[in-house]
Amino acid sequence: MDMTLLKSYLRIDGSEDDSILALLVEAAKKDLRDSGVMDPIAETPDERYDLAVMLFVALHYENRDPSIKIDKLNAAYQSIILKLKTY
Repeated sequence: MDMTLLKSYLRIDGSEDDSILALLVEAAKKDLRDSGVMDPIAETPDERYDLAVMLFVALHYENRDPSIKIDKLNAAYQSIILKLKTY
């Protein structure tokens, strides 16, 4: 995942949260694998996979308060998982 693209998506300018973002990116990739989504092949990148990673990161980075409802972002993330999932 291109950190510059991710930070642009999240509208982050500084680098103080880079380690948190890297942790969330790895968690997103593992979550996608656990959901049945294969890692994209390097020669054929899938923009939907990158978007799913960015949505997961946004979901967990921007909503750190567990009392906040995050259904819309979660629904978008689940929709992409279903499209990328291999059965």
